[in-house]
Amino acid sequence: MTASNTTAKLNGGAPFPTFNVPKVGGGTLSFGAATGRWSLLIVYRGKHCGRCKKYLGGFEQTYSQWTEAGFDIAVISADPLEKVEADIAEFGWSFPIGYDLQEEDMRKMGLFISDPLSPQETDRRFAEPGVFCIRPDGTAQIVAISNGPAARPDLAELLDGMIFTIDNDRPARGTV
Repeated sequence: MTASNTTAKLNGGAPFPTFNVPKVGGGTLSFGAATGRWSLLIVYRGKHCGRCKKYLGGFEQTYSQWTEAGFDIAVISADPLEKVEADIAEFGWSFPIGYDLQEEDMRKMGLFISDPLSPQETDRRFAEPGVFCIRPDGTAQIVAISNGPAARPDLAELLDGMIFTIDNDRPARGTV
């Protein structure tokens, strides 16, 4: 049995944490500042996770709908560049992807963190799944985190809900 490490969870309505990750193809992806635009951030476990690849393959099918709805998109993991580039080559993902997510930044987002089960799985700690919708002012609207790969929000349903939220100027929920 593994000892528990408590990480404070990010609340809806709270400022999204500030951090940067390198972006595949060059540059950086930056988080936590007001951008004047809505953002969708998907954190995935890494190359070793078959469910992640299936989830991101499904996201690829809705990616253009998210951008048409006015969202900036970022997908990130703790994987090194080589692993992310291998997945992009294999699966043809076209959305912006960041890599080398640091444990400190995982904790800032309140993500669950796992050690690899074996060296064959991966060579570093990794974040369990997280999906965040971030308001134009840099605060968290949706915080959906999981301690394992099988529980993640349906992205088509989330997009539908976010369009309603934006159209009706709904506040973040779960703030009490």
